[in-house]
Amino acid sequence: MTWDETVQEPKRIGLLEHFGTGNLGDDATVATVLQQIRRRWPDVSITGLSLDPSDSEARHGIPCYPIRQGNLSFSPEPHEPATNSGTVFKDKLRALLDEYRLLFPIQKTRRVFKDLLFLIRKPWHFFSELLFLTRSYRVAKSLDLLVVSGGGQLLDAWGGPWAFPYTLFKWVLLAKLAGAKCYFVNVGAGPLRYRLSKWFVRRSLLFAEYVSFRDEKSRALIREIGFKGEAPVVADSAYAFQVPDYDNKPGDARRTSELVIGVSPMAWRDPRRYWDKDQSSYESFIRTLADFCVRLIRSHHRLRLFSSDIWFDSQAIVDLEAAIKSELTIDTSPWIIHEPIKGIDEFFSQLSQVDCLVTCKFHGVVFGHLMNVPLMAIAHHPKVSTLMDDFELTEYCLDISKFDVDGLTETFERLVANLNDLKVRTPRKVAFYRKKLIAQFDHLFPVAHTEPVKCLELLESTS
Repeated sequence: MTWDETVQEPKRIGLLEHFGTGNLGDDATVATVLQQIRRRWPDVSITGLSLDPSDSEARHGIPCYPIRQGNLSFSPEPHEPATNSGTVFKDKLRALLDEYRLLFPIQKTRRVFKDLLFLIRKPWHFFSELLFLTRSYRVAKSLDLLVVSGGGQLLDAWGGPWAFPYTLFKWVLLAKLAGAKCYFVNVGAGPLRYRLSKWFVRRSLLFAEYVSFRDEKSRALIREIGFKGEAPVVADSAYAFQVPDYDNKPGDARRTSELVIGVSPMAWRDPRRYWDKDQSSYESFIRTLADFCVRLIRSHHRLRLFSSDIWFDSQAIVDLEAAIKSELTIDTSPWIIHEPIKGIDEFFSQLSQVDCLVTCKFHGVVFGHLMNVPLMAIAHHPKVSTLMDDFELTEYCLDISKFDVDGLTETFERLVANLNDLKVRTPRKVAFYRKKLIAQFDHLFPVAHTEPVKCLELLESTS
């Protein structure tokens, strides 16, 4: 069920996503949904529900409200390169998790009943949450429609059941109690490791009037936990993002020597940043990627280091650059470009200046597709390999836990040999995704006095 055209369109929409942490993929998703709603309903009032309201207000120009207790403000500033002796500065992420223990249980082995006992042992957290729920209900009561968007929403990796799953459940429940409709638009799922997480997610989706997923594996996972409602697979919302035109694109892709290679590392298993912490795995990842980058430089390619996550991955970029420089005896300034990024526009500006891309992030892949930049992916999560499979680019995707320098080099050489073919193939798939997304937004936010969009058949069609 979607919005009934015979009923007056909503006056106020709440747009909920776990954004505000410097993840430009999340910000691009929010920007896309905002753009699509306003294009159809220009007079509607939209409120953002985010992790860092002040950051989200500045980036998107809408009033924002926190989705959890406290204001989780994330700093993009990196520190000194890591050393083999371990972490050299205080683990900011761990401090955040310690401070907000109600919503971020740390120990993975806790069972559901232990989480509940934890609440009882800490009654002041419980009453503080009740006060927050009271304030949040006032926000929910002002809404006609709650839209949950964004890819990685249905998961419990970052804090267990009381983080993402509980946050979604409480807001959907509050919205329903306040009489508002709820849409889940193109969400991704997994991992869901806890029984309570699955219960929160299943109940949240059952309350919703509309649910769609960004890929088939996400839908299959949610089917496994018991949700049987109608749920088309569309695409990640960011594929409908309007990318600016840039005049500084690289030269003809037939040129295969002295390329500009975009390299986007991530904080995979970094104890200072990541939820799944392992110092040796992180150091091995950085060292392997650095060895590959050294090979690129020795082959007379230039590197541009950047990431679609400007906080979590900022330290990884610093560590990678330091590792590259430690292996070279030459001045690397002509060969390595590392310029700060503060937002989506700066990211796309830098992406427009590369011939091809090596990325670890899901939205790094999406953005590369949008800009028609041939890329190879180092997959840290099934969502990355799934997306590459959907584009028939499996041969350019490596597993982050298994890849090595030779594998990276072979994949890169294959990528370079097929640059022109990829630049012809990719836009067709992007256009197909965009068509499905536009049909979905027409269906969800219909313009008065227009023919109803027969979109469900299109949404379930294949390419």
